[in-house]
Amino acid sequence: MLKYALTEDKARIRDCFESIPAQLAKDNKKFQYSVIKKGARSAQYRSSLQWIEDAGIIRRCHNTRITELPLAGNAIPDCFKVYMADIGLLVSMLEQGTAWSILQGDMLDYKGAIFENLVADILGKMGRSLYYFQKGESLELDFLIRYKGKCCPLECKATTGNAKSLKTVLKHPEHYHVDSAIKVGDYNVGRDGLLLTLPLYMAFLLTEV
Repeated sequence: MLKYALTEDKARIRDCFESIPAQLAKDNKKFQYSVIKKGARSAQYRSSLQWIEDAGIIRRCHNTRITELPLAGNAIPDCFKVYMADIGLLVSMLEQGTAWSILQGDMLDYKGAIFENLVADILGKMGRSLYYFQKGESLELDFLIRYKGKCCPLECKATTGNAKSLKTVLKHPEHYHVDSAIKVGDYNVGRDGLLLTLPLYMAFLLTEV
């Protein structure tokens, strides 16, 4: 940023970049310009965020109107989450000792943000564009991927846990048009009805489109 950005843009670009850990900490992880600075608007920071993306530092994950293919065709352009393109860079932005806390399992609430960014990192390095689905305040799927020719929800859990939104979507295929899902986390390889569970480190094997 210091070397290549225009002088008049550097402060806004840096503000965007430094807001990302706080953006990921929110329950609703949709990127909000007001988190960058009080009163900030998209017109002020849109180009700065684009600069960071073009530099390969972040990846956008777009919300979709519906849980159907094609994901790109159903994406909502101005509704997105932002993840660091490299999980190591995200951890390095947090205070010293964070990596040790992760290994010890002491991250409490923020561990969800870290593991979600880790899955985004894995998918991005596989060449996949990132999508998610949120409807209102009560239903959110971490990621949507094209898998075996269908739209497939992909949920990530730092340990194990219930995924209420995922259960809702699977119970109503007539509405959401989803007949299978994947959950990655602290699991063995297994299947429970329509749900495939995988250990987190196997997420990179989800290559079949």
